[in-house]
Amino acid sequence: MDHTVRDRPSPSLEGLTDEIDVDHESAIPLAAAAARDRARRVGLPGAMPDQAAVLASELAGNLVKHAAGGTVYIQPLPHGEGVEITAVDRGPGILDLDRSLTDGYTTAAGSLGAGLGAVRRIASEFAIRTRPGSGTLVSARLVAPDAVRPTRWRVGSVCLPAREERYCGDACAVAETDDSLTCLVVDGLGHGVSAAEAARSALRSFHTAPDRPLGEILTTLHRALRHTRGAAAGVLRLHSDRAEYCGIGNVRAVVLSGGEIAHRMAGQPGIVGWNVPTPRARTVTLEPGAGVVLHSDGIESRWSHNPSTFLLRLPPPLLAAALAHDHRRTRDDATVLAVRAA
Repeated sequence: MDHTVRDRPSPSLEGLTDEIDVDHESAIPLAAAAARDRARRVGLPGAMPDQAAVLASELAGNLVKHAAGGTVYIQPLPHGEGVEITAVDRGPGILDLDRSLTDGYTTAAGSLGAGLGAVRRIASEFAIRTRPGSGTLVSARLVAPDAVRPTRWRVGSVCLPAREERYCGDACAVAETDDSLTCLVVDGLGHGVSAAEAARSALRSFHTAPDRPLGEILTTLHRALRHTRGAAAGVLRLHSDRAEYCGIGNVRAVVLSGGEIAHRMAGQPGIVGWNVPTPRARTVTLEPGAGVVLHSDGIESRWSHNPSTFLLRLPPPLLAAALAHDHRRTRDDATVLAVRAA
């Protein structure tokens, strides 16, 4: 069993997600150590890195004791103000969720008796969804007490390199303005170092002025990527009543409303950095409570296999983790960014 978390080659890749497959108790201390390290790197003060380790240890321990295999994801929050630890499994689900969330409740002999109740108590933000026979998803976030938290938008993301790769050619970013949230997903061509360089160049360009019209953002990305391998890119702007999307290549956007897929939005043919047509933005109306998923190629297959209301109604952090977890059956880089108005 190889539970090694891939070494991050440079600080510029801090947005990537640590992925720990949990099929043996040896993964529990690894998850704890990864969460503590990540919390320190994002600057959580005092005892909070140790609290992050407790959260990861409890969630990984639950997977070992109760699930048919699962994964723990550890990453900085999309706005960089804390750390998120998410656990995903494929079953059997929790029959009595209210009882399982009682602090100290456990069904495992020899357990410390902390469990999900302690996770909910320690976490700054907590979300859980379960369906008997299908699995459970849990998200625990730790945020510094003095951090300024976005209040208008719920955002979840997972960004994973291809299996056996240390570098990831995918990346994502969000930027909030007074009345909207602008999101970027970029998919550098191929895998490895060159694809990662293209993705990071796109992120730097995006952050220079994320409030520009979407077509201008893509045009600026095109200029920034001229000396790289190139990439596909999609830019989403979410307002309270509408979503605007503009993309080049195989980055996709899916609008979810009422437990159904309301719209699918694809980009124009081309490669950012090589050959980009005049970008065209598309605008769709959002119903109250609607959300949007922006994702790199490969994730689209998940929507075509009879997506359930359970999946489509998940809050953004859990939805991003669920889609990324399903996608890990392939060898591609994967980025999922899920957004919904709070």
